[in-house]
Amino acid sequence: MAENATATKTLETALWNAADVLRSKMDANEYKDYLLGLIFYKYLSDQLLAEANDLLEETPADIFEAQTNYETAYADLDIQSDLIDGLKDQLSYILKPDLTFAALVNKINASEFQLEDLAQGFADIERASADFAGLFEDIDLYSRKLGTNLNKQNQTIADVMKTIAPLDVISTSGDTLGDAYEYLIGQFASESGKKAGEFYTPQPVAHLMMQAVLHGKADQKGFSVYDPTMGSGSLLLNAKKYSNEPATINYFGQELNTSTFNLARMNMLLHGVQTGNQFLRNGDTLDGDWPVEEPTNFDAVLMNPPYSAKWRADAGFLQDPRFSTYGVIAPKSKADYAFLLHGYYHLKDSGTMAIVLPHGILFRGAAEGKIRTKLLEMGAIDTVIGLPANIFYNTSIPTTIVILKKNRSNKDVFFIDASKEFVKGKNQNTMTDAHLQKILDTYFAKKDVDKLAHLASFDEIRENDFNLNIPRYVDTFEAEAPIDLAKVGQDLLDVDAEIAAVKADLLNQVNELVSADGHDTNLANFKAWLGQ
Repeated sequence: MAENATATKTLETALWNAADVLRSKMDANEYKDYLLGLIFYKYLSDQLLAEANDLLEETPADIFEAQTNYETAYADLDIQSDLIDGLKDQLSYILKPDLTFAALVNKINASEFQLEDLAQGFADIERASADFAGLFEDIDLYSRKLGTNLNKQNQTIADVMKTIAPLDVISTSGDTLGDAYEYLIGQFASESGKKAGEFYTPQPVAHLMMQAVLHGKADQKGFSVYDPTMGSGSLLLNAKKYSNEPATINYFGQELNTSTFNLARMNMLLHGVQTGNQFLRNGDTLDGDWPVEEPTNFDAVLMNPPYSAKWRADAGFLQDPRFSTYGVIAPKSKADYAFLLHGYYHLKDSGTMAIVLPHGILFRGAAEGKIRTKLLEMGAIDTVIGLPANIFYNTSIPTTIVILKKNRSNKDVFFIDASKEFVKGKNQNTMTDAHLQKILDTYFAKKDVDKLAHLASFDEIRENDFNLNIPRYVDTFEAEAPIDLAKVGQDLLDVDAEIAAVKADLLNQVNELVSADGHDTNLANFKAWLGQ
């Protein structure tokens, strides 16, 4: 375990340092596409060389010797066809020997590298299988941000490739590479600021949500998890960490932003998720429902949608089965409940859903109030967890996790005020493992805890007009210690005495200071100020 942690940390540092080549040329939201794309290309390329050498029954000392073996075998027409078929069967893609990452690095060292070769390698991967279609389309190798002419663009990409070339991305065990990749995404999110909300959920929040929805189902085979606003896939991938049957998990996700969608696909593959277990789609979750063919409901639904986003909200959505039950639709200016209802619609009767949203959804009125009331009357809302402020990259406001279930035996709602469960950081607050465990233990116990949690009955919630604002249910007020007036009076007397003593000492020193004729107007004024 310690070796894995050390290997991951070493890889994380090396990969992050590779960003130095690009950092001065563009902001993090742009250069992440180049660095993450090139790392992924190296991974696919090195994986191909490793598989080729296995088929050839060779044991190369390093990736460059593996490259030499591959070149030699590929040039042998007697075995070329069988080698290509074997690679396609195992990997579903192929790269010619002169287009592998190792071959391109050799060209860089020989001052023979051309961007056209890398572009061709990207194209060959994308054409090899529908699983790889469009993966590299966001990487503009000829962007003027890389350099003002072709030679400078060529040099910039070459410098990045040389930086990551020595890294062993194949022999790392477990999820080491995937976790390092996830770390990079988090670092990019930190540098990107508000734009980070498009692609990343901080890991402490992701861990908390996943453990809540997977509780009691760690041994379930074929567990299905769905995120209709998946970003880079970080929420989905946490299922692997807490399931005892990770190879059987089926991942369903949708993402509107094409660049982020491709990032999620790469992230899945780098975490070792087989393409047969991924069901990912590039599309608009609210405008068009998906999935509409079996399976349509899932064991777990996880969401961190854009907060209070605008959406179409046409009257026709009242006929949409996702929203029709509630009689109204979420307002155009705030799609929060539209996202929530979409996710809830796709939840199995035995499933659990967790969604992060701003606190406004707990108490806002009008259409949102009607939707919230209907959900409460259905017993859909199980738990409300108030999170600390400033733990997300895209907003400093406090947020809430709402946990929903179907077919509950009661309509109680459990409230947890975790707003103080954090460690303050310079730019970003964070939640430690101890904070997460405290919240989870409280959630699983479902019992009142003074100044932390309260199990509210449906009658109590109805008396509050279906307002779920957490302070109405969890009193975190800390009374100030009573003031000891006698002590305050004595402190004032002590201060007066100290002031008198200081004045007397000053007067003694002043009396020793006289002018040559024994008179000094300034000294007289000073004595008057002292009250003498």
